[in-house]
Amino acid sequence: MPEQWTIGRLLAWTTDYLKRQGAESPRLDAEILLAAACGCQRIDLYTAFDEPADDAVREKFREWVRRRAEGTPVAYLVGHKEFYSLSFRVSPDVLIPRPETELLVVRLLDLAKERGLERGAIAIADIGTGSGIIAVSVAKHLRTAHVAAIDLSPQALTVARENAAAHGVADRIEWFQGDLFAAVPPGRQFDFIASNPPYVSSAEFAKLPPTVKDFEPHLALEAGPRGTEVIERLVPEAANRLKLAGSLLLEISPMIELAVREILGQQPTLEAGPTIKDLAGLPRVVQASKRA
Repeated sequence: MPEQWTIGRLLAWTTDYLKRQGAESPRLDAEILLAAACGCQRIDLYTAFDEPADDAVREKFREWVRRRAEGTPVAYLVGHKEFYSLSFRVSPDVLIPRPETELLVVRLLDLAKERGLERGAIAIADIGTGSGIIAVSVAKHLRTAHVAAIDLSPQALTVARENAAAHGVADRIEWFQGDLFAAVPPGRQFDFIASNPPYVSSAEFAKLPPTVKDFEPHLALEAGPRGTEVIERLVPEAANRLKLAGSLLLEISPMIELAVREILGQQPTLEAGPTIKDLAGLPRVVQASKRA
């Protein structure tokens, strides 16, 4: 009698297979895909190790494993990714959320508390909102925040709207489709402007792993030959849109920190603060405040 395909056997075989295909985290990938195929949490797999997987689960799981081996990111296969303890829907129209962006969210929340803004209405702009992770996370944790979420891609805004609705903050987020502040009414100003803009240079983009370069949206990744092309346009617009003492927070590539700080230094109304480093000690979030 052939050996049964139990949950445990599927995990072991798939982990070994994905490892041979060069996956960076084969066991984690296998667990996430199998849990999604089973419609359960990852932890539930361990209480069902010896249970047989039914044909429908095996068929869905087999297809996902095949596509994962071809390079498709796990988040796009299962359709969601956790960010700042919240689950966000993702699709190939948006970047997959990354832990580094949480540094920006944490800094914004800390600044709001330091300035006592959490007790009153807070105006925030999220430039290049993508799946809405910054806009939604900030609105979720600052109950008085009103966010202008902006993106050039209508498909990205559709995903972001779904995430805002799922987390109960859609009534405090206003959506704008356009390039930077072009679609935002003139004269509208903000306490905070946050952005995870395209900041990958053309040379860096060519060296990105295929799982990123071939699957995630180029529009949200590659800025141009220098990597600062979008930021060069964003900073002066942000300087005009910030309220006095307002803050600008930008996620960046460590390779362009000095160039970005130079761009900030060209704006007489902006004063750059310390760059926030990620867990690897690399420059990740630059910040500046609006002065008189």
